[in-house]
Amino acid sequence: MKDLKYLAALTIPISAFISIYFKGYLSFFTPFYAFVIIPVLEILLPHDTSNLEGEKLEQKSKSKIFDWMLYLNIPIVFGFVFYSLWDITTHAYALYEIIGLVFSVGIVLGVNGINVAHELGHRQLTFERYLGKLLLLPSFYMHFYIEHNFGHHLHAATKEDPATARLNQSVYSFWFTSTLRQYLSAWKIQGKLLRADGLSFFSIKNDMVYYTLFQLSFLTLVFLFFGQLGVLFAVGSGIIGFLLLETVNYIEHYGLIRFKKPSGRYERVRECHSWNSNHVIGRIVLYELTRHSDHHYKSSKKYQTLDYHDISPQMPFGYPTSMVISFIPPLWFYIMNPRVPKEMKLNVNDFSLV
Repeated sequence: MKDLKYLAALTIPISAFISIYFKGYLSFFTPFYAFVIIPVLEILLPHDTSNLEGEKLEQKSKSKIFDWMLYLNIPIVFGFVFYSLWDITTHAYALYEIIGLVFSVGIVLGVNGINVAHELGHRQLTFERYLGKLLLLPSFYMHFYIEHNFGHHLHAATKEDPATARLNQSVYSFWFTSTLRQYLSAWKIQGKLLRADGLSFFSIKNDMVYYTLFQLSFLTLVFLFFGQLGVLFAVGSGIIGFLLLETVNYIEHYGLIRFKKPSGRYERVRECHSWNSNHVIGRIVLYELTRHSDHHYKSSKKYQTLDYHDISPQMPFGYPTSMVISFIPPLWFYIMNPRVPKEMKLNVNDFSLV
């Protein structure tokens, strides 16, 4: 039964169901649940720094139940997308109710969509990577697969990485810089991958072109079946979904940097280059994303086997709580800046050491 603890991630879709079913002010129940109730629970419940070892580690790494808990998110995510599109376009609702549902469905797209896509995108099985890309579709972030796997994991905690926030950069500034730079980076990486195989931009193996066509086709289908309001709702919830991802990106590496060796190459990514959190609620709701230090250290490890490392910089709160704090930049800087290792403190403008 302990293995089923990750079903707690489905409390996000359940909260969205409450928003969709009851409407009214409860349209905003999902953001209230995600950014008020969960942070309170994180503060009240203890940390868990234990790691799996020996036979238990081997057993859990091979158990399929952890994979099926990920797969379950696919019908849930797309079910919510299409049901909410049908609902808002066949019934008359107040503008504030629609806005609430945009946020509620968008949070589902971020937590149960992009976050699960991130886990599946690192898998070795091709069909799991395809499932991951599928989950990125309703958030219009399919390029994330290329940039994250071939860019971020190579450049994390360096100035070359769009998804690493510099010291004293606000989350709102980061939304713009990271979103734009990651998209452009994905095209550049795709070009390099094609050239490495001796292929041109117009090759049928140009995945970025496919991603663009898939996302445009998705919006076209939404327009044909649900009209202009459906398109606005789909775009709005998709934006909330990927901004949720970018907020997580912001807190994961904020202010951390790898040093360059005399050869000009950066040191290897280590456990000290990502912020870690052992707060229980955030861990299980986000499929252990909060043990991000170990994920970067060994990205091939499945979420249920990620470890805690003593040398990893620790966040004072869980990821959900930290995301809320990041929305208030002065408070975020006050709490987090002193925790950034002195040797890693950066120049705000150019990432040079001070």
